[in-house]
Amino acid sequence: MAKRFSLGFSLFLALSDLVLVNVALAVATAMRINLPFGAYVPDPNHLLLIPPIYVITTVLWGTAFLLIGVYDPRNSIRLIREVESIVRASALGFLMLSGVLYLTFRQTSRLQMIYFGALALLLIVAHRIAVRGFFKVVGGRRMDARHVLIIGTGEMARDIGEAINAYAWAGLYLVGYAGSLKQAVDPLPAPILGSMSQVEHIVKQYNISEVVIALPFRSQMNLPNLVRDLQMLPLNIRLVPDYFDLAFLDVHVEDFGGMPLLALKEPTLTPFQRLGKRMFDLIVVSIGLLFSLPFMALIALIIKLDSPGPILYKQDRIGEAGKPFKMLKFRTMVTDADKIAELIAKRREDGKVLHKHPDDPRVTRVGRLLRRTSLDELPQLFNILRGEMSLVGPRPEMPWLVKEYEPWQHKRFHVPQGLTGWWQINGRSDKPMHLHTEEDLFYIRNYSLWLDIQILWRTIGVVISGRGAY
Repeated sequence: MAKRFSLGFSLFLALSDLVLVNVALAVATAMRINLPFGAYVPDPNHLLLIPPIYVITTVLWGTAFLLIGVYDPRNSIRLIREVESIVRASALGFLMLSGVLYLTFRQTSRLQMIYFGALALLLIVAHRIAVRGFFKVVGGRRMDARHVLIIGTGEMARDIGEAINAYAWAGLYLVGYAGSLKQAVDPLPAPILGSMSQVEHIVKQYNISEVVIALPFRSQMNLPNLVRDLQMLPLNIRLVPDYFDLAFLDVHVEDFGGMPLLALKEPTLTPFQRLGKRMFDLIVVSIGLLFSLPFMALIALIIKLDSPGPILYKQDRIGEAGKPFKMLKFRTMVTDADKIAELIAKRREDGKVLHKHPDDPRVTRVGRLLRRTSLDELPQLFNILRGEMSLVGPRPEMPWLVKEYEPWQHKRFHVPQGLTGWWQINGRSDKPMHLHTEEDLFYIRNYSLWLDIQILWRTIGVVISGRGAY
């Protein structure tokens, strides 16, 4: 659905970016000529860029933006993620341009290129913010806006509604919901327009062009009749699978003797992906240990001076394929902290467990600082070397938490457990127990080495900010 609504915008944004890059070149040239910085140039005409440089810059910038995936709809939903991809692509484009100019047009002013790089990044990011702001204000009044109706009023329906609203700037407009008022979660991001029996009337009244069915599995008994009725109308229909039943499966359609078959495949890594992931882990961890060992020795000394007890803390965790192992951490709590873990675990109003919270009485003074900066996790580099963990993956859970898992949640153990992961960069410890499993499944289904690199990069920002860490 995102691709459909982003195609026109992606083309518009790509052309706008290339225009802004050329504007940045021209402005950078004017700045170099008129501002009193840099080496004196007797003849300012020597600073004027010849047409081939504009062509080269346009091609390289466009190539960099395509390679990084700036126009991928998945990178356009959240502004912070889009800006992140623009920064990476701009850095790549600047490096490529610097290399080409060094080999071809060495007389080009370096200060001029610095002006250009900063201006290009600033103009493109400002343009993105302006475009989002404009289309968010215009919303459903846009000529090309596609009106969306969600059938269902539960948690899945709320989540898909929030995702659609986040993409409103690109042409999606959530009109409302159709479903039961009694079973509706509060709040929903759009009003309930009627019951499921009134769907046909709602579609016609609100000019609906997209219907998203987000019903729990137990409520899908009448789904065939509902879909058959909707197919009589000029709209597109999409189904959100219930995470508790099908979300962990890789589903594709096969043809067998003229009959359509749904092939359901458990998510897992191919042997090639597993080898690449392991090699990447070993290279990064080896380099990381080389630089961090002296720092780890200093942390060990501080822990020993701060409170009685061992320096390292070994905790039982569940790894890939459900195998238990001893996970290493710097000790941040008083001794025997695990014995009261279940007693002090907090529950939210909805009953979901928060097994970590900011006022945990077991945490030591030094431990609180180590947790806030995630430095207590450094010894897990040795777990990764031993093959018990990976740099990126679902976080290893404690056995008593795994005992509370529902069957579908065990799918997270189909891949190596990680030092950091998708849910850590989207909330960290303030996520309730079990809820992050859906994000773990997203990681498994969309796994790539590039995704691992992205998660590691974003983890740095999360650690620096201290968001969700305690």
